[in-house]
Amino acid sequence: MKKEIEVVAAIIVKDNRILATQRGYGEFEGGWEFPGGKVESGETKEQALIREIQEELKIEISIDRFFQRVDYEYPAFILHMDCFLCTIQSGKIVLVEHEGARWLLKNELDTVDWLPADIEIVNDLKEIL
Repeated sequence: MKKEIEVVAAIIVKDNRILATQRGYGEFEGGWEFPGGKVESGETKEQALIREIQEELKIEISIDRFFQRVDYEYPAFILHMDCFLCTIQSGKIVLVEHEGARWLLKNELDTVDWLPADIEIVNDLKEIL
């Protein structure tokens, strides 16, 4: 049986643009994703997301609302990802774990190579932006 991983992701919106981050490590290095990470024991999804974004990007965010859950089966594991629409409250983005970041308009969302689990979110974002 495959390992199942629970993660949270931030869809950070600013001036009608969405933040895309490029992975700087691991199996999916170079792929683009929404920033976030694993939910730790005892944390709510919202607490995990605020912590992960603080750790990875050095910014404080507010969570505006739940957007959607994606369940995606990779060859080695099953990913369960809860995605939230967020805004930056304070700080300037510092890339701690990522090798790149871009602010993308709706018509630019397809200009980066999204990781498979994130593609579904991108397609649904186009419907609401």
